[in-house]
Amino acid sequence: MLLSDHLQARLAPLGQELVAFRRDIHRHPELSRQEHRTTERLAARLEAEGLSPVRFDDTGLMCDVGSGPVALALRADIDALPLEDRTGTAHASVVEGVSHACGHDVHLTAALGAAVALARLDREQPGGLGGRVRFLFQPAEEVTPGGALDVIRQGGLDGVPRIFALHCDPKTDLGRVGSRIGPITAAGDTVTITVTGRGGHTSRPHLTEDLVYALGHLATQVPAALGRLIDPRHSVSLVWGAIGAGHAPNVVPDHGTLQGTLRCLDVQGWHQAGELLPEIVQNLAAPYGIAADLDHRRGVPPVVNTEAEVTLIEAAVRAELGPGSVELTPQSMGGEDFAWYVSHIPGAMVRLGTRTPGGPTYDLHQGDYEPDERAIVIGARVLAATALTALAGGPEGAASVD
Repeated sequence: MLLSDHLQARLAPLGQELVAFRRDIHRHPELSRQEHRTTERLAARLEAEGLSPVRFDDTGLMCDVGSGPVALALRADIDALPLEDRTGTAHASVVEGVSHACGHDVHLTAALGAAVALARLDREQPGGLGGRVRFLFQPAEEVTPGGALDVIRQGGLDGVPRIFALHCDPKTDLGRVGSRIGPITAAGDTVTITVTGRGGHTSRPHLTEDLVYALGHLATQVPAALGRLIDPRHSVSLVWGAIGAGHAPNVVPDHGTLQGTLRCLDVQGWHQAGELLPEIVQNLAAPYGIAADLDHRRGVPPVVNTEAEVTLIEAAVRAELGPGSVELTPQSMGGEDFAWYVSHIPGAMVRLGTRTPGGPTYDLHQGDYEPDERAIVIGARVLAATALTALAGGPEGAASVD
């Protein structure tokens, strides 16, 4: 029997339930490490299916489907963002200032649907699934360094040989999946430079350390120096988001700050930038006599999709959704803590199209983001098909699981 025959039969009756589940989660979003209600809703539904979810220490859970060695893990993040919901829908967030503006409600519901479908296949198919699939419902993706590290610390990857995930893409049409081998998201760090020096009157800059001038020099020359010292193929980008100093036009202040983000598509470049930054900042500050304190807070490394896992999930998508369903997705300079998993084991993250064909194009992390809810069942089919493909022995087993 073809994968699509298996999964459509199992997921069709779940369609309305999954939409209702997603809407309930969307109405009651919870911030990172506060996802208690979300965790309990997931656990209750999995237990109702006869499964045995294991809660993590605080929030989130993992749940195995099938028996025998673990063949793969499927990860879904479950936290929301501190953004006001501006969708105007009947299921809009009832929590002031909090919304699922990144699509995690879709991720977790699609994973739940895949878990239920696979559990039913495991019970009804002779010999079961022929292996075990681990579902990771992960908290705290939206804060750095991310809840993935908590999941790993608590054994989420124990015995897991490979891992996969979906991420909503509001710029890709429903029924299509974006994929690529290699870096798909970037490392993301926070960089703060605090400078102090002798202030004074702007009529006598020679008697001060002209801190604002020095700050401007750092703002332009630190990114420039990184661009000359690091191989440009690493795609290192340091962009300032905030600069502050002084309070009057005729006063040279005695302190100021630069705040920005460092992003990179290559792990080697990410480490190299971290090693170079302290020396660059000190060398550029020295001629002005100011003291410069660097606070470089590591976020997450880039997500680097491994070739074998991309090949596997693309084969599953094509078998499930059709031969034209996979497209090359552009690299993103955004960060994603799925990177910690693929730092330990091979894996791949792909983009799930959530745009209604011919409909509006939204953006992630915006309060008006409203995905086409048909993407939930499609996402569940993709995740379950990926699991069945892996259990069948890889891409060559994508056409049949019997």
